[in-house]
Amino acid sequence: MPSFPPPGAVTLCEINRNLVAVDALSDDRAKEAYGDVLGMVFSPVPFQPDALPPIREPPAAEQPESSENVPTASVTSTISEFFKRMIFPPQDPNLLHEFDTQKVSWNPHKHGLAFVSGKNQVTVHDFEDSDAKEPCILTSDHQINVKAVEWRPNSGKMIAVACKGGICLWSASYPGNVPFMKAGVTPSFSAFPRGSVGQWILVDVLRSSCAEQVSALCWKPDGRYLASASSDSPSFTIWDVSQGLGTPIRRGLSNISLVRWSPSGDYLLAAKFNGTFHFWETNTWTSELWSSSNGYVSGANWDPEGRVALLSFSNSTTLGSVHFSSKPPSLEAHLLPVELPEIASLIVSRGIEKLAWDASGERLALSFKDGNEMYHGLVAVYDVRRSPLVSLSLVGFIRGPGEGAKPLAFAFHNKFKQGPLLSVCWSSGWCCTYPLILRSH
Repeated sequence: MPSFPPPGAVTLCEINRNLVAVDALSDDRAKEAYGDVLGMVFSPVPFQPDALPPIREPPAAEQPESSENVPTASVTSTISEFFKRMIFPPQDPNLLHEFDTQKVSWNPHKHGLAFVSGKNQVTVHDFEDSDAKEPCILTSDHQINVKAVEWRPNSGKMIAVACKGGICLWSASYPGNVPFMKAGVTPSFSAFPRGSVGQWILVDVLRSSCAEQVSALCWKPDGRYLASASSDSPSFTIWDVSQGLGTPIRRGLSNISLVRWSPSGDYLLAAKFNGTFHFWETNTWTSELWSSSNGYVSGANWDPEGRVALLSFSNSTTLGSVHFSSKPPSLEAHLLPVELPEIASLIVSRGIEKLAWDASGERLALSFKDGNEMYHGLVAVYDVRRSPLVSLSLVGFIRGPGEGAKPLAFAFHNKFKQGPLLSVCWSSGWCCTYPLILRSH
Protein backbone atom coordinates (compact mmCIF):
# COMPACT_ATOMS: atom_id res chain seq x y z
CA MET A 1 0.00 0.00 0.00
CA PRO A 2 1.26 3.52 -0.77
CA SER A 3 2.48 5.51 2.24
CA PHE A 4 0.10 8.27 3.30
CA PRO A 5 1.10 10.88 5.92
CA PRO A 6 -1.80 11.52 8.31
CA PRO A 7 -3.07 15.11 8.74
CA GLY A 8 -0.83 17.03 11.11
CA ALA A 9 2.21 14.85 10.38
CA VAL A 10 5.21 15.80 8.20
CA THR A 11 7.29 13.56 5.96
CA LEU A 12 10.94 12.98 6.85
CA CYS A 13 12.40 10.53 4.30
CA GLU A 14 11.85 7.26 2.44
CA ILE A 15 13.27 3.95 3.61
CA ASN A 16 12.78 1.26 0.95
CA ARG A 17 9.31 2.29 -0.29
CA ASN A 18 8.14 3.46 3.12
CA LEU A 19 7.78 7.22 3.48
CA VAL A 20 8.49 7.98 7.13
CA ALA A 21 6.20 10.59 8.75
CA VAL A 22 6.71 12.26 12.14
CA ASP A 23 4.75 14.76 14.20
CA ALA A 24 7.38 17.52 13.80
CA LEU A 25 10.63 18.11 11.91
CA SER A 26 13.85 18.10 13.93
CA ASP A 27 17.51 17.28 13.34
CA ASP A 28 17.32 14.64 16.07
CA ARG A 29 14.45 12.87 14.29
CA ALA A 30 16.32 13.10 10.98
CA LYS A 31 19.52 11.70 12.52
CA GLU A 32 17.59 8.82 14.00
CA ALA A 33 15.81 8.04 10.71
CA TYR A 34 18.61 8.43 8.15
CA GLY A 35 21.53 10.47 9.56
CA ASP A 36 23.61 7.46 10.62
CA VAL A 37 23.14 5.86 7.18
CA LEU A 38 24.04 8.96 5.13
CA GLY A 39 26.48 10.51 7.58
CA MET A 40 24.69 13.86 7.52
CA VAL A 41 21.35 15.55 8.14
CA PHE A 42 19.55 17.95 5.78
CA SER A 43 17.97 20.61 7.98
CA PRO A 44 15.01 22.60 6.58
CA VAL A 45 15.99 26.02 5.18
CA PRO A 46 13.61 28.89 6.05
CA PHE A 47 12.50 31.63 3.63
CA GLN A 48 9.71 34.21 3.41
CA PRO A 49 6.95 32.89 1.11
CA ASP A 50 5.08 36.20 1.41
CA ALA A 51 7.83 37.74 -0.72
CA LEU A 52 6.81 35.54 -3.66
CA PRO A 53 4.06 36.55 -6.14
CA PRO A 54 0.68 34.84 -5.62
CA ILE A 55 -0.14 31.63 -7.44
CA ARG A 56 -2.83 31.88 -10.09
CA GLU A 57 -4.47 29.63 -12.62
CA PRO A 58 -2.63 29.21 -15.95
CA PRO A 59 -4.08 30.42 -19.25
CA ALA A 60 -6.05 28.13 -21.50
CA ALA A 61 -3.99 26.40 -24.18
CA GLU A 62 -3.87 28.10 -27.56
CA GLN A 63 -4.54 26.36 -30.85
CA PRO A 64 -1.67 24.21 -32.20
CA GLU A 65 0.60 25.87 -34.71
CA SER A 66 1.98 24.72 -38.03
CA SER A 67 5.55 23.42 -38.33
CA GLU A 68 6.57 26.17 -40.74
CA ASN A 69 9.80 27.93 -39.78
CA VAL A 70 9.60 31.72 -39.56
CA PRO A 71 13.14 33.16 -39.26
CA THR A 72 13.50 35.42 -36.23
CA ALA A 73 15.70 37.98 -37.91
CA SER A 74 13.29 38.70 -40.76
CA VAL A 75 10.34 39.19 -38.40
CA THR A 76 11.96 41.32 -35.75
CA SER A 77 13.65 43.54 -38.30
CA THR A 78 10.46 44.41 -40.16
CA ILE A 79 7.76 44.91 -37.53
CA SER A 80 7.58 47.38 -34.72
CA GLU A 81 7.48 46.44 -31.06
CA PHE A 82 3.79 47.37 -31.00
CA PHE A 83 2.83 44.91 -33.73
CA LYS A 84 5.25 42.30 -32.43
CA ARG A 85 3.42 42.22 -29.11
CA MET A 86 0.08 42.00 -30.91
CA ILE A 87 1.28 38.90 -32.78
CA PHE A 88 3.27 37.41 -29.86
CA PRO A 89 1.10 38.34 -26.85
CA PRO A 90 2.99 38.11 -23.55
CA GLN A 91 1.93 35.75 -20.78
CA ASP A 92 1.19 37.12 -17.31
CA PRO A 93 4.48 36.48 -15.44
CA ASN A 94 2.60 35.63 -12.24
CA LEU A 95 1.12 32.63 -14.05
CA LEU A 96 4.58 31.08 -14.26
CA HIS A 97 4.15 29.68 -10.76
CA GLU A 98 1.85 27.12 -12.42
CA PHE A 99 4.52 26.08 -14.92
CA ASP A 100 7.54 23.88 -14.28
CA THR A 101 10.17 26.61 -14.13
CA GLN A 102 13.44 25.69 -12.45
CA LYS A 103 13.10 27.34 -9.03
CA VAL A 104 15.22 24.81 -7.13
CA SER A 105 18.70 23.62 -8.15
CA TRP A 106 21.42 21.49 -6.55
CA ASN A 107 25.15 22.10 -6.91
CA PRO A 108 26.41 19.22 -9.09
CA HIS A 109 29.67 18.85 -7.14
CA LYS A 110 28.67 19.26 -3.49
CA HIS A 111 25.65 19.40 -1.19
CA GLY A 112 24.74 23.00 -1.96
CA LEU A 113 21.19 24.13 -2.69
CA ALA A 114 19.95 27.26 -4.49
CA PHE A 115 16.28 28.22 -4.72
CA VAL A 116 14.07 31.21 -5.53
CA SER A 117 13.11 32.59 -2.11
CA GLY A 118 11.55 35.94 -3.01
CA LYS A 119 10.44 38.05 -5.93
CA ASN A 120 13.96 39.42 -6.46
CA GLN A 121 16.20 37.04 -4.56
CA VAL A 122 17.82 33.61 -4.50
CA THR A 123 18.85 31.70 -1.36
CA VAL A 124 22.00 29.54 -1.38
CA HIS A 125 22.65 27.03 1.41
CA ASP A 126 25.72 24.82 1.85
CA PHE A 127 24.84 21.70 3.84
CA GLU A 128 28.52 20.72 4.04
CA ASP A 129 29.51 23.89 5.91
CA SER A 130 28.86 23.15 9.56
CA ASP A 131 29.61 26.78 10.49
CA ALA A 132 27.02 28.16 8.06
CA LYS A 133 24.04 28.59 10.37
CA GLU A 134 22.28 30.94 7.97
CA PRO A 135 21.96 30.72 4.17
CA CYS A 136 23.39 33.29 1.76
CA ILE A 137 20.96 35.64 -0.06
CA LEU A 138 21.73 36.81 -3.62
CA THR A 139 20.19 40.19 -4.51
CA SER A 140 21.04 42.90 -7.03
CA ASP A 141 19.48 45.90 -8.75
CA HIS A 142 19.81 43.87 -11.97
CA GLN A 143 17.94 40.91 -10.52
CA ILE A 144 14.25 41.79 -10.74
CA ASN A 145 11.33 39.33 -10.83
CA VAL A 146 13.29 36.07 -10.53
CA LYS A 147 11.70 33.07 -12.26
CA ALA A 148 14.36 30.35 -12.41
CA VAL A 149 17.77 29.38 -11.08
CA GLU A 150 20.32 26.72 -12.09
CA TRP A 151 23.91 25.85 -11.14
CA ARG A 152 26.46 25.63 -13.94
CA PRO A 153 27.16 21.90 -14.38
CA ASN A 154 30.92 21.77 -14.95
CA SER A 155 32.11 24.09 -12.19
CA GLY A 156 29.65 24.18 -9.32
CA LYS A 157 30.84 27.74 -8.70
CA MET A 158 28.42 29.68 -10.91
CA ILE A 159 24.66 30.19 -10.66
CA ALA A 160 22.43 31.48 -13.47
CA VAL A 161 19.32 33.41 -12.43
CA ALA A 162 16.48 34.15 -14.89
CA CYS A 163 14.90 37.54 -14.27
CA LYS A 164 13.33 40.56 -15.95
CA GLY A 165 15.53 41.75 -18.81
CA GLY A 166 18.07 38.94 -18.81
CA ILE A 167 20.11 36.41 -16.87
CA CYS A 168 22.28 37.26 -13.85
CA LEU A 169 25.44 35.17 -13.52
CA TRP A 170 26.81 34.83 -9.99
CA SER A 171 30.20 33.32 -9.27
CA ALA A 172 31.69 32.15 -5.96
CA SER A 173 34.86 34.01 -4.95
CA TYR A 174 37.40 32.56 -2.55
CA PRO A 175 40.83 33.78 -1.41
CA GLY A 176 43.16 33.07 -4.32
CA ASN A 177 40.24 32.37 -6.69
CA VAL A 178 38.62 35.66 -7.71
CA PRO A 179 36.35 35.34 -10.78
CA PHE A 180 36.55 37.70 -13.74
CA MET A 181 33.81 40.35 -13.68
CA LYS A 182 32.60 41.72 -17.01
CA ALA A 183 33.17 45.43 -17.57
CA GLY A 184 30.06 47.57 -17.25
CA VAL A 185 28.30 45.34 -14.73
CA THR A 186 27.34 47.20 -11.56
CA PRO A 187 29.15 45.40 -8.71
CA SER A 188 26.93 43.26 -6.47
CA PHE A 189 28.31 41.15 -3.66
CA SER A 190 26.86 38.72 -1.15
CA ALA A 191 29.12 37.47 1.62
CA PHE A 192 29.17 33.82 2.61
CA PRO A 193 27.53 33.04 5.96
CA ARG A 194 29.37 33.96 9.16
CA GLY A 195 32.30 31.64 9.76
CA SER A 196 32.87 30.99 6.02
CA VAL A 197 35.47 32.76 3.90
CA GLY A 198 34.39 34.10 0.51
CA GLN A 199 31.53 35.82 -1.24
CA TRP A 200 29.23 35.64 -4.25
CA ILE A 201 29.91 38.18 -7.01
CA LEU A 202 27.61 39.19 -9.87
CA VAL A 203 30.05 38.75 -12.77
CA ASP A 204 27.80 39.25 -15.82
CA VAL A 205 24.27 40.01 -16.99
CA LEU A 206 23.18 38.40 -20.27
CA ARG A 207 20.65 40.87 -21.68
CA SER A 208 17.50 39.58 -23.37
CA SER A 209 16.03 41.37 -26.35
CA CYS A 210 13.48 44.10 -25.61
CA ALA A 211 14.06 43.62 -21.86
CA GLU A 212 11.87 40.49 -21.90
CA GLN A 213 11.13 38.46 -18.80
CA VAL A 214 13.38 35.39 -18.90
CA SER A 215 11.25 32.61 -17.45
CA ALA A 216 13.14 29.41 -18.31
CA LEU A 217 16.77 28.38 -18.55
CA CYS A 218 18.80 25.19 -18.77
CA TRP A 219 22.57 24.61 -18.99
CA LYS A 220 24.04 22.23 -21.53
CA PRO A 221 25.57 19.39 -19.49
CA ASP A 222 29.16 20.40 -20.37
CA GLY A 223 28.46 23.92 -19.04
CA ARG A 224 29.52 25.78 -22.19
CA TYR A 225 26.10 26.83 -23.45
CA LEU A 226 23.00 28.09 -21.65
CA ALA A 227 19.52 27.88 -23.17
CA SER A 228 16.98 30.50 -22.09
CA ALA A 229 13.43 31.38 -23.05
CA SER A 230 10.79 33.98 -22.29
CA SER A 231 7.06 33.56 -21.81
CA ASP A 232 6.83 36.79 -23.84
CA SER A 233 8.56 35.39 -26.93
CA PRO A 234 8.35 32.51 -29.44
CA SER A 235 12.17 32.30 -29.56
CA PHE A 236 14.65 30.63 -27.27
CA THR A 237 18.28 31.74 -27.06
CA ILE A 238 21.49 29.71 -26.94
CA TRP A 239 24.14 31.64 -25.00
CA ASP A 240 27.88 31.15 -25.36
CA VAL A 241 28.46 32.24 -21.78
CA SER A 242 32.21 32.79 -22.03
CA GLN A 243 31.65 35.22 -24.91
CA GLY A 244 28.41 36.69 -23.60
CA LEU A 245 26.79 36.13 -27.00
CA GLY A 246 23.28 34.79 -27.60
CA THR A 247 21.78 33.21 -30.74
CA PRO A 248 17.95 33.28 -30.97
CA ILE A 249 16.19 30.25 -32.52
CA ARG A 250 12.49 30.01 -33.36
CA ARG A 251 9.86 27.71 -34.80
CA GLY A 252 6.24 28.86 -35.02
CA LEU A 253 4.50 31.76 -33.28
CA SER A 254 3.48 30.57 -29.82
CA ASN A 255 5.50 31.63 -26.77
CA ILE A 256 7.77 29.20 -24.93
CA SER A 257 7.05 27.71 -21.50
CA LEU A 258 10.13 25.56 -20.83
CA VAL A 259 13.44 24.26 -22.23
CA ARG A 260 15.21 21.02 -21.23
CA TRP A 261 18.59 19.80 -22.44
CA SER A 262 19.19 16.02 -22.62
CA PRO A 263 21.95 14.60 -20.36
CA SER A 264 24.22 13.99 -23.37
CA GLY A 265 23.58 17.46 -24.81
CA ASP A 266 22.50 15.95 -28.14
CA TYR A 267 18.87 17.09 -27.86
CA LEU A 268 16.97 20.11 -26.57
CA LEU A 269 13.25 20.10 -25.80
CA ALA A 270 11.40 23.41 -26.21
CA ALA A 271 7.71 23.43 -25.19
CA LYS A 272 5.11 26.09 -25.97
CA PHE A 273 1.90 27.37 -24.42
CA ASN A 274 -0.27 26.24 -27.34
CA GLY A 275 0.37 22.55 -26.71
CA THR A 276 3.12 22.08 -29.28
CA PHE A 277 6.70 21.14 -28.49
CA HIS A 278 9.88 20.69 -30.51
CA PHE A 279 12.75 18.26 -30.10
CA TRP A 280 15.94 19.80 -31.48
CA GLU A 281 19.09 17.92 -32.33
CA THR A 282 21.93 20.25 -31.41
CA ASN A 283 24.45 19.32 -34.11
CA THR A 284 22.75 21.01 -37.06
CA TRP A 285 19.86 22.56 -35.06
CA THR A 286 17.04 20.88 -36.92
CA SER A 287 13.83 20.01 -35.11
CA GLU A 288 10.75 17.80 -35.11
CA LEU A 289 7.33 19.22 -34.20
CA TRP A 290 4.97 17.41 -31.82
CA SER A 291 1.56 18.51 -30.54
CA SER A 292 -0.73 17.65 -27.66
CA SER A 293 -4.50 17.67 -27.40
CA ASN A 294 -4.25 17.63 -23.58
CA GLY A 295 -2.99 21.17 -23.02
CA TYR A 296 0.55 22.49 -22.88
CA VAL A 297 3.60 20.63 -21.53
CA SER A 298 3.58 21.50 -17.82
CA GLY A 299 6.74 19.57 -16.92
CA ALA A 300 9.49 17.56 -18.59
CA ASN A 301 12.56 15.51 -17.68
CA TRP A 302 14.99 13.16 -19.45
CA ASP A 303 16.08 9.67 -18.43
CA PRO A 304 19.76 9.17 -17.47
CA GLU A 305 20.80 8.09 -20.99
CA GLY A 306 18.93 10.87 -22.78
CA ARG A 307 16.94 8.42 -24.89
CA VAL A 308 13.54 8.98 -23.21
CA ALA A 309 11.78 12.25 -22.34
CA LEU A 310 8.95 12.12 -19.82
CA LEU A 311 6.30 14.84 -20.21
CA SER A 312 3.29 15.99 -18.21
CA PHE A 313 0.41 17.96 -19.71
CA SER A 314 -1.73 20.67 -18.16
CA ASN A 315 -5.11 19.05 -18.82
CA SER A 316 -4.28 15.38 -18.33
CA THR A 317 -3.41 12.90 -15.58
CA THR A 318 -1.57 10.72 -18.10
CA LEU A 319 2.13 11.30 -18.76
CA GLY A 320 3.79 10.90 -22.15
CA SER A 321 7.11 9.14 -22.71
CA VAL A 322 8.93 10.00 -25.93
CA HIS A 323 11.33 7.18 -26.89
CA PHE A 324 14.07 7.90 -29.41
CA SER A 325 14.52 4.86 -31.62
CA SER A 326 17.93 5.73 -33.10
CA LYS A 327 21.13 7.34 -31.93
CA PRO A 328 21.73 11.12 -32.26
CA PRO A 329 21.34 13.11 -34.39
CA SER A 330 18.27 11.12 -35.45
CA LEU A 331 14.92 12.63 -34.44
CA GLU A 332 12.97 9.42 -35.01
CA ALA A 333 10.87 8.82 -31.90
CA HIS A 334 7.49 7.57 -30.74
CA LEU A 335 5.20 8.80 -27.98
CA LEU A 336 3.64 6.34 -25.52
CA PRO A 337 1.19 7.03 -22.68
CA VAL A 338 2.22 6.43 -19.06
CA GLU A 339 -0.87 5.96 -16.92
CA LEU A 340 -1.25 7.32 -13.38
CA PRO A 341 -4.56 5.77 -12.33
CA GLU A 342 -4.28 6.97 -8.71
CA ILE A 343 -4.18 10.63 -9.74
CA ALA A 344 -7.50 10.43 -11.58
CA SER A 345 -9.41 7.99 -9.35
CA LEU A 346 -7.92 8.37 -5.86
CA ILE A 347 -6.95 12.04 -5.86
CA VAL A 348 -9.51 13.24 -8.44
CA SER A 349 -7.14 15.77 -10.01
CA ARG A 350 -7.55 17.71 -13.26
CA GLY A 351 -3.90 17.43 -14.27
CA ILE A 352 -0.23 17.34 -13.38
CA GLU A 353 1.30 20.60 -12.21
CA LYS A 354 5.05 19.86 -11.87
CA LEU A 355 7.30 16.84 -12.07
CA ALA A 356 10.91 15.89 -11.37
CA TRP A 357 12.76 12.70 -12.33
CA ASP A 358 15.94 11.82 -10.45
CA ALA A 359 19.17 11.24 -12.40
CA SER A 360 19.28 7.52 -11.57
CA GLY A 361 15.87 7.10 -13.18
CA GLU A 362 14.47 5.34 -10.08
CA ARG A 363 12.18 7.97 -8.54
CA LEU A 364 9.66 10.42 -9.96
CA ALA A 365 8.03 13.22 -7.95
CA LEU A 366 5.00 15.15 -9.11
CA SER A 367 2.42 17.61 -7.84
CA PHE A 368 -1.12 17.83 -9.14
CA LYS A 369 -3.90 20.35 -9.56
CA ASP A 370 -6.77 20.48 -7.14
CA GLY A 371 -7.49 17.00 -5.80
CA ASN A 372 -9.82 16.12 -2.94
CA GLU A 373 -9.16 17.62 0.47
CA MET A 374 -7.31 14.60 1.83
CA TYR A 375 -4.57 14.81 -0.84
CA HIS A 376 -4.48 18.55 -1.35
CA GLY A 377 -0.95 19.98 -1.30
CA LEU A 378 0.89 16.63 -1.24
CA VAL A 379 3.76 15.54 -3.49
CA ALA A 380 3.40 12.06 -5.00
CA VAL A 381 6.49 9.83 -5.24
CA TYR A 382 6.67 7.02 -7.79
CA ASP A 383 9.02 4.11 -8.32
CA VAL A 384 10.13 4.03 -11.96
CA ARG A 385 10.94 1.02 -14.11
CA ARG A 386 12.46 1.28 -17.62
CA SER A 387 12.63 -2.20 -19.09
CA PRO A 388 12.29 -1.18 -21.83
CA LEU A 389 9.17 0.99 -21.50
CA VAL A 390 8.51 3.43 -18.66
CA SER A 391 6.15 2.14 -15.96
CA LEU A 392 5.34 3.74 -12.61
CA SER A 393 4.33 2.41 -9.21
CA LEU A 394 3.06 4.76 -6.49
CA VAL A 395 5.32 4.72 -3.40
CA GLY A 396 3.35 7.30 -1.42
CA PHE A 397 2.99 10.98 -0.62
CA ILE A 398 5.09 13.70 0.98
CA ARG A 399 3.43 16.21 3.29
CA GLY A 400 5.19 19.49 4.02
CA PRO A 401 5.45 21.42 7.30
CA GLY A 402 2.69 23.85 8.26
CA GLU A 403 -1.07 23.73 7.92
CA GLY A 404 -2.23 23.73 4.30
CA ALA A 405 1.34 23.76 2.92
CA LYS A 406 1.58 23.46 -0.87
CA PRO A 407 4.65 22.65 -3.00
CA LEU A 408 5.93 25.74 -4.81
CA ALA A 409 8.86 24.01 -6.51
CA PHE A 410 10.99 20.87 -6.21
CA ALA A 411 14.03 19.20 -7.75
CA PHE A 412 16.34 16.21 -7.28
CA HIS A 413 20.06 16.33 -6.51
CA ASN A 414 21.42 14.69 -9.67
CA LYS A 415 24.83 13.77 -8.23
CA PHE A 416 23.93 12.39 -4.80
CA LYS A 417 25.62 8.97 -4.70
CA GLN A 418 23.52 7.46 -1.91
CA GLY A 419 20.19 7.50 -3.73
CA PRO A 420 17.56 10.03 -4.84
CA LEU A 421 17.53 13.27 -2.85
CA LEU A 422 14.50 15.53 -3.31
CA SER A 423 14.17 19.15 -2.18
CA VAL A 424 10.74 20.82 -1.97
CA CYS A 425 10.01 24.50 -1.32
CA TRP A 426 6.73 24.76 0.57
CA SER A 427 4.29 27.66 0.78
CA SER A 428 4.71 27.55 4.57
CA GLY A 429 8.21 29.04 4.20
CA TRP A 430 10.46 25.98 4.43
CA CYS A 431 12.65 24.32 1.83
CA CYS A 432 12.88 20.70 2.97
CA THR A 433 15.15 17.94 1.68
CA TYR A 434 14.03 14.31 1.62
CA PRO A 435 16.49 11.40 1.22
CA LEU A 436 14.81 8.52 -0.63
CA ILE A 437 16.91 5.61 0.57
CA LEU A 438 16.66 2.46 -1.57
CA ARG A 439 18.09 -1.03 -1.10
CA SER A 440 19.99 -0.75 -4.38
CA HIS A 441 22.12 2.02 -2.82
